[in-house]
Amino acid sequence: MRVLDNPLVSLATVSLLFIGVLLLYHTSSFFSNQFILCQKQPLYNQSNFTTTNVEADGDILDSALAKASMGNKTVMIAIVNKAYVESESSMLDIFLSSFWVGEGTRSLIHHILLVAVDQIAYDRCIFLNLNCFRLQTDGVDFEGEKIYMSQDFIKMMWRRTQFLLQVLKRGYNFIFTDTDVMWLRNPFTRLSKNETEDLQISTDGYNGDPWSNTNFINTGFYFVRSNNKTVSLFETWYGQKDNSTGKKEQDVLLDLIRGGIIEQLGLRVRFLDTLYFSGFCQDSKDFRAVTTVHANCCRSIHAKVLDLKVVLSDWKRFRTNSTINPQWTKHEGCMKSW
Repeated sequence: MRVLDNPLVSLATVSLLFIGVLLLYHTSSFFSNQFILCQKQPLYNQSNFTTTNVEADGDILDSALAKASMGNKTVMIAIVNKAYVESESSMLDIFLSSFWVGEGTRSLIHHILLVAVDQIAYDRCIFLNLNCFRLQTDGVDFEGEKIYMSQDFIKMMWRRTQFLLQVLKRGYNFIFTDTDVMWLRNPFTRLSKNETEDLQISTDGYNGDPWSNTNFINTGFYFVRSNNKTVSLFETWYGQKDNSTGKKEQDVLLDLIRGGIIEQLGLRVRFLDTLYFSGFCQDSKDFRAVTTVHANCCRSIHAKVLDLKVVLSDWKRFRTNSTINPQWTKHEGCMKSW
């Protein structure tokens, strides 16, 4: 007699098959639902980085800094918005061009962390395949041009200081550079390698003494080492934000320096010679020595772009015939911007 001819065995077989189908269905549904739930979870978008989650999601900043680091936890940081990236010949384009035509500067591009304060600037950064970080400030629009000393300009400068404090707290040394600074030579060849020097900062006018507190600083270019003293400096500096109506952050730092903050914190601060780290306020007198050129003492982006193009033309002409020491062309656009 065949087994299947037994009605009891047949019933048991059918029951087992039915149970197997049910188990397969529920198992499949479970994994399918889990997959759908995973897909519904919002992917973290770096462009949604806000001031309220800077510390909570600090691993994203840490990752960006690590990617740009030179290996000794040193990075170069520049901050941009829409006004600096959106034009046929934008400030960012000119800034990057200086690395291309400069001496020993091309490889440094890989160590720049470009911090975008609006989505258009961030998208442009990604398009250029740079190291990018999206920084957002709740309730503040940093998208358009911020005219020198306007309220939005001052707010953006303080936001910059707050962000750079976070970088120091993460143990990174950095060069901060405005994008209106032309890098004509590798600045690390001119900056002091003495690790006891905490801050090396550019000046609008150099008085001849690198240790004199009476030099007029410019926060558009400086090199700072991360340590307890510099973190305390930036905390004190940023802490003055609400007690400095009508002053930009640079003025507040200058007041702190003149008020003795360097001595109080035991800082060692070098003020940089404009022979090497020059600007429109005080041009370098030697093309063979100049390292950076800053479009300071200038009011609008349009004027800066016009005059920085001329700076690069002067530099290219010198590179073509280095036996001469040409003079800088007058910064007419910036002079007229006032």
